[in-house]
Parts: sequence; C-alpha cells; structure tokens
Amino acid sequence: MSLQPPREMEGVLLVDKPRGLTSHDVVYRLRRKLQMKKIGHAGTLDPMATGVLVMLIGKATRISQYLMSVDKAYEGEATLGVVTDSQDAEGEVMETRPVPALTEAQVREVMKTFLGDQYQIPPMHSAIKIGGVPLYKLARKGEEVEREPRFIRVAAFDLLAFVPPKLTFDVHCTKGTYVRTIAHDLGQKLGCGAHLSALRRTASGRFTIAQCLPLDGIEQLSLPEIGKRLIPVHEAAPSVAQ
Repeated sequence: MSLQPPREMEGVLLVDKPRGLTSHDVVYRLRRKLQMKKIGHAGTLDPMATGVLVMLIGKATRISQYLMSVDKAYEGEATLGVVTDSQDAEGEVMETRPVPALTEAQVREVMKTFLGDQYQIPPMHSAIKIGGVPLYKLARKGEEVEREPRFIRVAAFDLLAFVPPKLTFDVHCTKGTYVRTIAHDLGQKLGCGAHLSALRRTASGRFTIAQCLPLDGIEQLSLPEIGKRLIPVHEAAPSVAQ
C-alpha cells in the first residue's frame, strides 16, 4: 500500500512582523519553516514597520488581490523638525528646522485637513515602477521624476500623544496610502517639516494585531501547531473562495 504524500498547508497566517525585516524576508523564513515554496503576502510593510502581515500559505495565494484591497489601520510616530529624503527614519536627513510652540489643539486642527478623499503623490523612495524601473532605484541616483497622484481615502487621523518634537497618531486609510507621506505632509503644514519615525500596522481589513503571532514565536511552533493557526480561505475571503 503506497503512502499518501503529506497534504500541503493552505490558509492565511497572521504574523506580527518585526522591525528590520522586509516582507520578503518573512516569506523566506516561513518557506524554510514550512518547507514549501507557495507562500506570499497581502500587502507589503517597509523594513522599519512592524505589525499585521497577512501571509498566504499554499492555495491561499489565489485570494491575494482580495486581501490586498482592504483598508488598513496604523499607529505611527512622527518626529517634527527633521525632514528626510525617504520621508521616514531610514532616509538621509535633508533639513532640520525649529519646532514652533504648537498646542495639541493646533495639531489636531491641521490633522483634520487630511481626512476624506484625496490624491496623494507617492514618495520617490517607493517600489512603484516608472518605465519598468522602481522609483527607489532612481532616488538612490539622486533623480526625481514626476509621479502620478494616487486616489486615497483617510477615514480617521487621530492624535494619540504630543510630546514635542514627537507625536503619535492613529490612522485608518485605503490600500496604497503612504503613511510616511502623510507624516511628511503634516510636518509641512505645521511649518517645521517631519518624518515618520515609527509605524505599526494594527489592522488589515478585519484582521487585527491581537490575532497575530510574532515571527520568532511561529518559528518555534511545530508544523501541526502552525496548521491549527491557519485561517481557511473560505473564512478569510468568503466572497472569492468558490
């Protein structure tokens, strides 16, 4: 009697991405842990960002577009008075300016101007391609090209704490929104410049950080234990799991 080959894992695995890894680094480590190649993710996080990374295991990769299109929520920190070329802490400092004596009420008023439907110009330090070349490669050469504005919607942008020069905030937005551009633009409107100094994705659609396990915690689990944590495709994306 021939033995059946082991059934390949399939489903959505919710990972709390650590700072310093690319989203592809997480894919690589899970491929090594699960000993399978068919693994992807639904929505990239920059290396400096942490939080909800929706991993697609096995045949769950077919619902990638559905899960990427959902709204996201983030908790971020902006540092006022320092502008970087990448709009975040990973970039080179381009300019420093004194931070005016702002009140929380003044900051909140300016934050309100970011709410609603709008067009956002993507940063040069991004993976968007123009003529087949990622923008970040042009940016590294010191080149700047015109970028097509993208339609986004900011449903909520709330101040959580303000201890100059740092402010922490909560933002709920549509896919494709660059939170570091929001932080940069907020700094411009406040008159002192700013960059995004920390970012944590707290939700992707209905998946929240409370449902996630840190990557190193997942790597310590047995394969059957990881299998139990997988969310079936029909639960993750009921409308497309036919």
